Amino acid sequence: MEVNSEVTLGVLDTSSSVSFRVVNRVAIITLCRPKALNALSHDMILVLGAILRRCRDDGEIVAVVLHGAGEKAFCAGGDVRSLYDKATNKDRSWVQFFADEYQLDFAVHKFPKPVIALLDGITMGGGMGLSQGAWLRVVTERSKLAMPETRIGLVPDVGASYFLARMPVQVALYLALTGVALNGPDAVFSGLADVCVSSEWLSTFEERLVAMPRFLLDPAFPDVLLHSLRTVFSPNNQPHEDCALGTLLPAINAHFRPSKSVVDIVQSLAESAEVEDDPARKDWLINTRDALTKNSPLMVSVAKESVLRGREATLGECFRRELDVVVRCVDEGDFAEGVRALLLDRDHRPSWRPATLAEVKSDQVRHFLSSPWREQDHPLRSIECKHP
Repeated sequence: MEVNSEVTLGVLDTSSSVSFRVVNRVAIITLCRPKALNALSHDMILVLGAILRRCRDDGEIVAVVLHGAGEKAFCAGGDVRSLYDKATNKDRSWVQFFADEYQLDFAVHKFPKPVIALLDGITMGGGMGLSQGAWLRVVTERSKLAMPETRIGLVPDVGASYFLARMPVQVALYLALTGVALNGPDAVFSGLADVCVSSEWLSTFEERLVAMPRFLLDPAFPDVLLHSLRTVFSPNNQPHEDCALGTLLPAINAHFRPSKSVVDIVQSLAESAEVEDDPARKDWLINTRDALTKNSPLMVSVAKESVLRGREATLGECFRRELDVVVRCVDEGDFAEGVRALLLDRDHRPSWRPATLAEVKSDQVRHFLSSPWREQDHPLRSIECKHP
């Protein structure tokens, strides 16, 4: 059934951008902006937060499914165009957008009931933040997972410095600095997804959920509940699929060592490309080098340090630092120019400041990682208390 927003969600209006139904004690939350690849607006973030609070407090709801409408995307990220318009028009409400988004993502990580995220199609940026705290992350042959923020003058955020820290550091750096997209099997291999199934099979999950006997979805028996939910979304006999990322691991480990500067990584890739005979490996070396040199030099450098710091930080600390960095990116960095060049004018000729990796100074990186707020004034100072 559709939720009556006036009764269950107070003053918030679900409108047509988010739908909410309960099927056999499982809440199904759907992002309903398929033409915009289900990109998150600020209103959607607020509604999603309200729905999650209702699901948390409702004893009849035993689990939550996060789902994207259409066949192209789970969620392609935040509504970057709206953020750009606000930032360029001196409307500081964009800061609250990020703060509310991060609190929503934090709530998913800490949610006391199983959350299942169906990452069928494009899942980038804000979509990654919304899904990476889920108990079960399901991908398909249509999935494309990425954190491409350095391409538009930002850094991987929405908890990326925390969830990327759960994987080998070289792989984390490779994904964060290049913004490369992973397919379903690669996402499972890297730890960004738990199971890869066919999109056709996943499309019938509601039928299996409806058919599930209610006694198997009893939270009084959590092991039975989790097993039952997994059978709804993960078939017993999954075909083995080759993983391209696995074959790249030796090269990633060799080039993306944390002790190397980004300039050193680029030089290492270039030198290896000059002597590589295998066409496929040579293409990877060149494409990876090009990604590092085309993305914002300052943000690539800041992203590297952010990922490394995340490996020694709590989830709350990661979100607070990412908000610090993002605010500096929008206020002082390359965000406006990146959006202009890649999404608005689409000339793909951004004028980055500084223009090259070699020109990035260590004190600039430290500045972007510093907080613009006093500790007691930070918008996320109490995030752990709100979502224990």
